[in-house]
Amino acid sequence: MRALFIPVAVAAGLALAPAAFAAETTTGMIKSIDSKAHTLTLDNGTVYNLPMSVKDSSFKAGEKVNVTWDMKAGKHQAESVTAAK
Repeated sequence: MRALFIPVAVAAGLALAPAAFAAETTTGMIKSIDSKAHTLTLDNGTVYNLPMSVKDSSFKAGEKVNVTWDMKAGKHQAESVTAAK
């Protein structure tokens, strides 16, 4: 029984590792914000779906932001948006 514990623990750790590093961060200028669709488009053309916790009225076109996002159902789902320096 003990002989199986370490390989099983290592396999479980490796299986969960990609989930911990799934989110990516992108920096860019805001091209447009759609309050009705709750989306943000950066100057590179990528559209991010904003979570309800992000107040889109606090950002303006032309502002440089950091978007932490994850790909869900083929769409860029923003987890957070912060002003970049």
